[in-house]
Amino acid sequence: MFRLPFRPALTVALALTLLAAAPAFAGGPQARAPKGAAPPPAWEQLSPQQREQLIAPVRDRWNAEPDERQRMLDHARRWQQMSPDERKRARHGMRRWEGMNPEQREEARALFGRMRNLSDAEREALRERWRAMTPEQRREWMQRNAPKAGERSRRDSRDEARPER
Repeated sequence: MFRLPFRPALTVALALTLLAAAPAFAGGPQARAPKGAAPPPAWEQLSPQQREQLIAPVRDRWNAEPDERQRMLDHARRWQQMSPDERKRARHGMRRWEGMNPEQREEARALFGRMRNLSDAEREALRERWRAMTPEQRREWMQRNAPKAGERSRRDSRDEARPER
């Protein structure tokens, strides 16, 4: 199923990624641990400095964006309810989204907006048509189906205002 990522899960994924990388934070920049090496320590085994390094980005965002706190909590709850496979797909989608240029993101928004109300069969048919389209046909489709400025969410506007990471 075609899924587009959601940015708030990025915060949770970042925190989880940072937690997994905690040993690297302890002694400064280091090479990645070789396969088969001992897993990172449990939260309780982290030093206060390691915990602070992991939590600081989330705390800073929490304090900087009070209007987003409820959304952040909602997304954290949703992340907790995801299966490991759903989390893996969400992380993959977030990496894909981060690698897209603005034009590709607009295409993804338009496709997602169009697909969200389609049945599985209709969604697959649209995917197949999209794959078969030439770049010119895709541009024409985008002109007919792109979300209007007023239809875009606050999150989309915030994504554009935020510098790429």
